[in-house]
Amino acid sequence: MVVSTSMIHSKLLGNKNQNNNLICSENLYKGACIKIKNSNKTFQIIGINIHKEICWVREWPFAYNSKKTFALEISQISLQIFCSNNYS
Repeated sequence: MVVSTSMIHSKLLGNKNQNNNLICSENLYKGACIKIKNSNKTFQIIGINIHKEICWVREWPFAYNSKKTFALEISQISLQIFCSNNYS
């Protein structure tokens, strides 16, 4: 599946059975920046497995001295956002 990197935001799908919003996994792509539930930090997707509904992320902006990446269930993503180059 080829996904355009020009996508900036993905749609949030309202789930009437829960108070939480779900991100549409088909709109995610490698390099996208996201917010995750229970965190104020921004993360960048560095890998995706749509079939298993997981992705691998790192904190954004990327710290060159840190190689911390971790797996995350796509259901834990609360919002897909624009990756800002403004580090202030």
